[in-house]
Amino acid sequence: MITASQKPINEIIELVEPYKKVLILGCGTCVKTCFSGGEDEVAVLASALRLSFKKMVRSIEIEELTIERQCENEFIQEASSGIARNDAVLSLACGAGVQALAKQFLKEVVLPGLNTTFIGIQESPGIFTEECSGCGNCSLAIFGGICPVTRCAKKLLNGPCGGSQKGFCEIDPDTHCAWHLIIERLTTLGQMDNLKTYIPPKNWNTSLSGGPRKLIREDHII
Repeated sequence: MITASQKPINEIIELVEPYKKVLILGCGTCVKTCFSGGEDEVAVLASALRLSFKKMVRSIEIEELTIERQCENEFIQEASSGIARNDAVLSLACGAGVQALAKQFLKEVVLPGLNTTFIGIQESPGIFTEECSGCGNCSLAIFGGICPVTRCAKKLLNGPCGGSQKGFCEIDPDTHCAWHLIIERLTTLGQMDNLKTYIPPKNWNTSLSGGPRKLIREDHII
């Protein structure tokens, strides 16, 4: 899932200050899971903004709404009337959701309320870790389902650097060495032979380094 964190309240106040009527629009999927943009976060932020503007002796009207996903037009349309009623939309979605709204509502102000961080998983309640860089050329089958591109601080593809200590990374002692985990996993699976083949330097053209990417499924195009 895509993880994100809410911008500092002072930054959000500065973003919405020029507008008299603001719709806080939540997203009910990824950012809800990481406690940044679901119904609860929309309600808490709305209350905080109302209180802040009251202290500033400034009037502001805030409307609250959460849709299932802000990155899909089907769900975006559910917010169209609410967007039309307001001067600006404060989106509590990832960067993709913010941009999807901006594409659909060309004459409306769309503001980001979150900072998008990474593609990751929930490691344990309240803790999320980055697991995927979206490099566009997945090699997880070779590495036992553990990504060295993302999880190795040095992005090494042909074995560990030799600097880890007791299974932890020398760059960040609180982070498990990705190659320690890969070797343990491949040993368990009986697939250590995977590492006998030399892997050439990674071609980053399939990643964001090659520019904005597009996925085309011709079998779904109408």
